[in-house]
Amino acid sequence: MSDETRHACIKAVDGLAAFAEGLSPEDVPARVRERLQTMLIDLFGVTAAGHRIPEMRALIEAWKPASGTVPLIGTDARADPDAATLLNATAACALELDEGNKHARGHPAVHVVFAAMAAAQTAESAVTGRRFLTAVAAGYEVAARFGAAVERDPRWHTHGHWGATGAACAAALIQGASTAEVAAAIDSAAGLVHATPWEMVLDGNFTRNLWAGGANIAGLNAVRLARSGLVSNRGAAASTLGGLIGTLDPSGLTEGLGQVWLLEQGYSKRHASCSYTHAAVDLVQELRREHSFTAAEVTAVAVATHSLAKPLLGRDVRNRLSAMFSLPFVVATAMLHEVVDPDTMDPESPGFEATRPFMDKVSVHVEPEFDERLPGERWARVRIELADGTVLEGSQPNPIGDTDFEPLDRAQTVAKIKSLIGAEATGRVIDAVHHLASDAEARSALGSLHRDVPVNETH
Repeated sequence: MSDETRHACIKAVDGLAAFAEGLSPEDVPARVRERLQTMLIDLFGVTAAGHRIPEMRALIEAWKPASGTVPLIGTDARADPDAATLLNATAACALELDEGNKHARGHPAVHVVFAAMAAAQTAESAVTGRRFLTAVAAGYEVAARFGAAVERDPRWHTHGHWGATGAACAAALIQGASTAEVAAAIDSAAGLVHATPWEMVLDGNFTRNLWAGGANIAGLNAVRLARSGLVSNRGAAASTLGGLIGTLDPSGLTEGLGQVWLLEQGYSKRHASCSYTHAAVDLVQELRREHSFTAAEVTAVAVATHSLAKPLLGRDVRNRLSAMFSLPFVVATAMLHEVVDPDTMDPESPGFEATRPFMDKVSVHVEPEFDERLPGERWARVRIELADGTVLEGSQPNPIGDTDFEPLDRAQTVAKIKSLIGAEATGRVIDAVHHLASDAEARSALGSLHRDVPVNETH
């Protein structure tokens, strides 16, 4: 790392901190506030759904978190702030249904929101809903800008590193930190990154699902460091995000800050799998609707995708996580079962094993010309051959739900969450977000995410 890069990083983080600390609710455009509320409905809803799967129930049973004030979303349990932060973030990404951002090339919200919840619970004075939402908006922006500014080494997964900067920012603001303390927290969070190799994801190692939670915890710890006066903004991000994780362009951190909001450019996920599989799934579903063929008639499926999906070409599927990150398995699932949802991705479901043989019919290759259109367009092309010789083809520039391609509006997002957790639980999620937006006290508003039923109930 050169002194020039480090000084540029220090200057950029100071700029981010000054922007965030000076941000008022009125400074956030109405369209961004609307998107933020929809994003929170989505995130809280998929978190509640994540807590229902057997893997999360087993983790909580073994964890035995101490009783506390922060709800494990959608359950009857409350835990201490740090444990709840880690477990909620783990549940949020366990089904691969949480929002993402193609410009950040990752998932800012799941790295930021749960640290903000913990910070609100432990703040010295009451935190209003508007203050909470403004802090989350600022934290999302910081995280997403770091994600966009980092050219990640392809060996690293997207979770567990740059997102910690946004967690630190949001938590610091909620805790009433000064501008210098916000900058110190952002910088220190960049020094608390996780090692997140793609191999562990593809191997189905559940450890991966804790990386986003770990980034939230890193953000909380960075705030503690900053407020203790033990750290300052010294350019750590240039060494970690710009040295270990990949390369970092500090100029991208503040360019257009306050005018361009990456928060409103996030995408929503309709399928329970890595977003790099979604455009292909959309095309399979569309071709099936248009031509009414059955999976039994299919002799071959050829998928062309971009190089971001290159780690997903494997076929060694052993559990839910490895299935969600196998493009051949996900496409086979869509072909056989028409949907890719928590049920079809459940290894205990009847159709899971039946999907494996169909993978032999699915081929995938990376199309170099698609890379020229990244990150704004994440193209996919699907070609299906039927036994009677019919050939069906389709292509599209982004998955449905992308901000630039059939984005999900509030009603569609609510419908998605209802399909996962039911109308009553969805109503509690909506109430929590509405109470935050109406400036209710944040701890009280977020308390409605608690559910008075056993944590091990699945439906």
